[in-house]
Amino acid sequence: MFISTAFDSGNIDVISADSADNIRLRIRKDNQSDFYQWFHFKLFGEIDVEHTLVIENAGGSAYPKGWENYQAMASYDREHWFRVPTAFDGEKLTITHTPEQETVFYAYFVPYSWERHLDLLQVAQQSAWVQQCVLGTTLDGREMNMLIVGEPAAHKRNIWITARQHPGETMAEWFVEGLLEHLLDEDEPVSRQLLDKTVFYIVPNMNPDGSLRGHLRTNAAGVNLNREWAAPSLEKSPEVYHVLEEMDAIGVDMYLDVHGDENLPYNFIAGSEGIPSYDERHANLEDSFRKAYRAATAEFQTTYGYEKEAPGQANLTVASSAVAERFKCLAFTIEMPFKDNDDLPEPYQQWSDIRSCNFGRDTLKAILDVVDELR
Repeated sequence: MFISTAFDSGNIDVISADSADNIRLRIRKDNQSDFYQWFHFKLFGEIDVEHTLVIENAGGSAYPKGWENYQAMASYDREHWFRVPTAFDGEKLTITHTPEQETVFYAYFVPYSWERHLDLLQVAQQSAWVQQCVLGTTLDGREMNMLIVGEPAAHKRNIWITARQHPGETMAEWFVEGLLEHLLDEDEPVSRQLLDKTVFYIVPNMNPDGSLRGHLRTNAAGVNLNREWAAPSLEKSPEVYHVLEEMDAIGVDMYLDVHGDENLPYNFIAGSEGIPSYDERHANLEDSFRKAYRAATAEFQTTYGYEKEAPGQANLTVASSAVAERFKCLAFTIEMPFKDNDDLPEPYQQWSDIRSCNFGRDTLKAILDVVDELR
């Protein structure tokens, strides 16, 4: 028996793996941080033998409630992922699985590899509508990529989308993949209408270093990028620094920051009710987008989510609030589950890469429905 993490986004430490019925594991912390929850590893085991894998430090993770009613993901080919029986006793997370092949991958959610990220950029670049840009580099020296979709013009709205500030929230980049696929489809009427009125500025992965390192929430320096938007620096958070600099140069009419939520089994959005400049116009815009999103897809709901911030009490280090205040624009954080969407449960995969892609696709219709109101 052998367990490997020597690959992109691999994360697990082996305490012992002497027998299939007692494999003891620990999740590694993000570098220079106490955050941990993401795991991704490869098991060389025995076919048709039940394996019991116990993650012993699950109870001390960043979001222990995230393990409640959670089922781990597994794959034989790294393309098709499915859920496996998983139990949490408040301290230990136990995965029970009988492999049908000699090797199997396990992960917190469907991984989105750096290679796939690079493929996404290059495939998008084949469209005449797309320009690929490098905004700068990360602390580990990786490129910060942005895709410009559409032909800039004075009358067009600037729509910004960022994903994976928290690298373990891989559903965010799957969301972007689905959105891009349909935005670049010349036979898709919603996309053609949008590109007549807008230009999209899309950063598919805000945290390349954390993604490859197998982090849950931070960059190479252990910094939570979604708490850096008030005063980002090249020393600690160059990823945010470069994106915000580009936003200042171009302008923002609408901003969506895409995430995953460990605890809540729903898709929801968080608005900017607490920013100092929030007014009736902003409230009406937010209300219009929520209504448009509900009409666009049954995967979205407004019953469950985060508590609204009190007037003037927004955390302006958070991306959506910071951008909403800085540019006086419509800005939301989009959250998807690691578990399932309890409004539309699906037992085999639960919330998945495929559903994340489809959710991104459906978001385009909601954007189109409010685009004329943005200025």
